[in-house]
Amino acid sequence: MVFRWSMIGLLAAGSLLAQAPTPKTATPKMPAPGPAPVPGEKTAVPLTEADLETFLDGFMPLQIGRLNIAGAVVAVVKDGKMLFAKGYGYADVAHKRPVVAESTLFRPGSISKLFTWTAVMQQVEQGKLDLDTDVNTYLDFKLPSAFGKPITLRDIMTHRAGYQETIKHLFVKTSGELVPRRQYLLEHMPDRIFPPGKVPAYSNYATTLAAYIVERVSGQTFEDYVDQHIFQPLDMHEATFRQPLPASLANQMSDGYKTATDSAKGFEFVEVAPAGSLSAAATDMCHFMIAHLQDGKYGNTQILQAATAQQMHSPQKGWPDGMHAMDLGFYEESRNGHHIIGHGGDTQWFHSDLHLILDQNVGFFVSYNSAGNPEGNGSARAILFNAFLDRYFPETTPQPPTLATSATDAKAVSGVYISSRRFETNLFSPLSLFGEASIVPDPKDSTLLMIPDQKGLNGQPVRYREIAPMRFREVGGKEQIAFANDSTGRRILYLDFPFEMSQRVDHTLNAKGTNLHLLIASLVIMALTLIGWPVGAMIRRHYGQTLELAGDARRLRLLVYAACILCFIVLAMLASFLNKFTNDFGLGKNGDFNIHCMQILGILTGLGAIAAIYQCIGSWRDGGRWIWAK
Repeated sequence: MVFRWSMIGLLAAGSLLAQAPTPKTATPKMPAPGPAPVPGEKTAVPLTEADLETFLDGFMPLQIGRLNIAGAVVAVVKDGKMLFAKGYGYADVAHKRPVVAESTLFRPGSISKLFTWTAVMQQVEQGKLDLDTDVNTYLDFKLPSAFGKPITLRDIMTHRAGYQETIKHLFVKTSGELVPRRQYLLEHMPDRIFPPGKVPAYSNYATTLAAYIVERVSGQTFEDYVDQHIFQPLDMHEATFRQPLPASLANQMSDGYKTATDSAKGFEFVEVAPAGSLSAAATDMCHFMIAHLQDGKYGNTQILQAATAQQMHSPQKGWPDGMHAMDLGFYEESRNGHHIIGHGGDTQWFHSDLHLILDQNVGFFVSYNSAGNPEGNGSARAILFNAFLDRYFPETTPQPPTLATSATDAKAVSGVYISSRRFETNLFSPLSLFGEASIVPDPKDSTLLMIPDQKGLNGQPVRYREIAPMRFREVGGKEQIAFANDSTGRRILYLDFPFEMSQRVDHTLNAKGTNLHLLIASLVIMALTLIGWPVGAMIRRHYGQTLELAGDARRLRLLVYAACILCFIVLAMLASFLNKFTNDFGLGKNGDFNIHCMQILGILTGLGAIAAIYQCIGSWRDGGRWIWAK
């Protein structure tokens, strides 16, 4: 689930295996205990276990209480050792079972992918895989040709395989609905909408494809492979990709919640397991962070060669200077003058981040078992990490001044943009139109850019000022955006999270607003039409009149009324379907029947629209009809 501009974001907030934290739109206004620096102060507090415990013991209970979050766990490693790990709140609210860092399992969502990428790189070391070879070489089925260029593992690990978004069967309701990995890959192969290696567009499908390749070349199932080659060497005994959980771990799983005051949700079964099914205790995640911070080494065990780990942590080509780039699986998220890489993840109920501050040999992991109140904007983890950085690794370099060209450039880049991570040819493609976002100069200050749909924690639109040619930084914050043109001259918006980008659309209207207004207007007209049916009958009865329609005209009139009723039925079904999708795995196997029903009824509604247009034209041509009847 990150600028959540697309409709993908609206749906993914409750359902997708999102890849990153929510937008880091503001520094927290929450007080920190102990000798925390005042806002603007550049003096770092030494990162020690004692100070960290004081800081987090004040910060976390306040945060989860204020945002109505059930529980969370935080872990920090430094210089090859676990510095701190502690749980806050409840893993089971009803029974007051506390979160325990050493044993309570959380679902870190797409952070799971880091284990998949580690497995891929282990096979690269062994010479069984090559990052720049056509992946069809390793498969027992063939990916269709597209754009005249094959997909490589480097494309997949940088999220540039070119696939559109797909969400069907990402989650299923029961373990019995899970299907073999090969079957899933064949049945749910999304269309490719970009040439490989060109446009970042995050893909759970492509990650699952990479894991299947690991299975093929290693001769083991993915779950067995990770157990043997990652978990066991790293002493991660409280971690598993298996679904359902092994009996030895099942009682340690935290419940998931929407908010702490909502009911507990069931265990989430992830069909794309290598992309997001990990369950792990925070202390085990510390072992994984230590291994990557120490170039693949944990204790006396080397899970990756040093050169391989360094390669994984290095930015790949294709992103503008000064902006974050994709590494091999990790993504860059440097700030406050420090080199930081990481990954985020969301399931429906769990929301997590993993950050590696490479130049300080520090790792930070946090996971929440609920999103909390809307006022938190889903960004509790971003608030926490920003507070952590500003306390222990504050920004000391003065920010460059706003460029003199800012007003001109702000006007040049303004327009409507659509995310590369989008539906384009599948059932949900129309929803992408509602996810388009406007970027405009600030009406109060033309030197600033404003994104009206992106709100900070204060509820106000986020603004950006130009600090380098076509590169803008958030006013009062840390995020950056940059603009460039692709090979066709189309304007591209690069985001602070490099696994996706946004492309300016050809039209100048805000399609989201236009389509929404058209939808509302259409519904009002249809509602008035249906209301006018009984009202008209009552008026005619009051004045002793009869309906002066017969034969085809009367039947056509009834057909229009039926089409209006049918349209409202379809919308009600769609609303119910999306609600079920968000709250009860509605895109599992049982969702197919509802989808097909809506498709059939939608076609009938379209035919009814033709009848309505025909009747409208005939009505206005009838000179003998009363104006209000027309």
